[in-house]
Amino acid sequence: MKKSTMYRLALSLLLAANIGLAQGQDMHSIDVKQAQQLKSQGALLLDVREADEYASGHAPGSTLIPVGQLGARLKEIDAFRNKTVVLICRSGRRSAVATEMLRKAGFSDAKNVEGGMIAWEKNGLPLLKGMK
Repeated sequence: MKKSTMYRLALSLLLAANIGLAQGQDMHSIDVKQAQQLKSQGALLLDVREADEYASGHAPGSTLIPVGQLGARLKEIDAFRNKTVVLICRSGRRSAVATEMLRKAGFSDAKNVEGGMIAWEKNGLPLLKGMK
């Protein structure tokens, strides 16, 4: 492959990545419908909010591990190291941080839910209240 072709290809990839980042998305982000579908296919849906936020309304089947505890509790989710882990919070910011934490810890398929529980509710997806 010619250097000029490789340069254009690399530039195109960088531009595409920057456009996604400018729109608040990256290659590891999914929307709430995709998150629900992945959960139904066996993915771990990990809610990284605090317990009081979780109790006020969470996605059915989700597991609570607050982002501040995630590093110390990785062994609890080790079975998903090579499976899909979908991370959600209130708006998508904490879960984006948690997604990167998991990826750096060797979780190969960690995905952030863009818009978090705000988007989940806006899309009319089911919510459970309480700690179950």
